[in-house]
Amino acid sequence: MSSATKRLLQIMVRLRDPDGGCAWGLEQTLDTIAPHTIEEAYEVAEAIETKDLEALKGELGDLLFQVVFLARIAEEAGAFDYEAVANAISDKMVKRHPHVFSDATVANAAAQTCAWEELKAHDRLSKALRADRLDSALDGVTSTLPALTRAIKLQNRAARVGFDWPSSDGAIAKLREETDELVREVTEPQPNQAERILDEVGDLLFSCVNVARKLNIDPEKALRQGNAKFERRFCHIESQLAKNGQRPEDMTLTALGFCWEQAKNDEEC
Repeated sequence: MSSATKRLLQIMVRLRDPDGGCAWGLEQTLDTIAPHTIEEAYEVAEAIETKDLEALKGELGDLLFQVVFLARIAEEAGAFDYEAVANAISDKMVKRHPHVFSDATVANAAAQTCAWEELKAHDRLSKALRADRLDSALDGVTSTLPALTRAIKLQNRAARVGFDWPSSDGAIAKLREETDELVREVTEPQPNQAERILDEVGDLLFSCVNVARKLNIDPEKALRQGNAKFERRFCHIESQLAKNGQRPEDMTLTALGFCWEQAKNDEEC
């Protein structure tokens, strides 16, 4: 273990020491730390997306600290420690790369991916058998993933066993069908309408993800780009209105619509 890693682990022990440690840190549990871990992972992704390597160094440190924090809490509970975490991932990587660490061979990256998925499927089957239940093609798709990410993973898993449109045409037709069903629920009041609309919106979003998948587009990336475009154009509207001492809330929807189209035109120039 490197001196830097040892130092970080010692800092974590000190922070969790009931005798003079960090009051906030001592109150934390696995449950309370989990949201911070997710947030730090997103900040790592943002640093990568903006190509800010200096920020990435700091964000990776923050994420590593989350791993150390969680491992320390588990160690205090007598479950496992940081060393066990490191050894477990090392064992997994060796097991899933037999072409690197043993005599197995793979022809190319595609073959390597297939072999990786086969090993993961074997691990899922073993886990299902230990739990005395039927294994599913959807096993292992984490329920706490962002909804768009989880949707595409579920769809990819289903596609591996043949449950998939042969082309994007089928997915787009399904998207139109789901749109029509949502319109019908909105325009034709029925019992439990709010719940029915919620259900149809979910179907529509799921279909949007499927279209993106069939077009080889990452739906998370597409939506982030859409969010950024909206933010950029709306801020442009605010800036233009401010020059005349106005604010969006002072304008009619028609006027704001005109401003929006102007923002689009200005962006394209």
